[in-house]
Amino acid sequence: MLGSRLPPARIDVLRRSLAENAGLLQRRRAGEIPTSDIDDYVALNWLEWHGGTLRLTLTGENVTRQQVQHWTTT
Repeated sequence: MLGSRLPPARIDVLRRSLAENAGLLQRRRAGEIPTSDIDDYVALNWLEWHGGTLRLTLTGENVTRQQVQHWTTT
């Protein structure tokens, strides 16, 4: 799996920015997400292409939920 080849520091950066980028997807502003981030999110199975649009996978939803929980408890 390609996602496992990403450096841990890169995965951490992606994890911290996933909620913000998910918000951009909801507002149909995916063009504001860097292409390299999209590629890495797809490789991690956090985003997927569906009918020409990007959406969070179940894994991506869980990662986002964990990050939001982390922010509200610290």
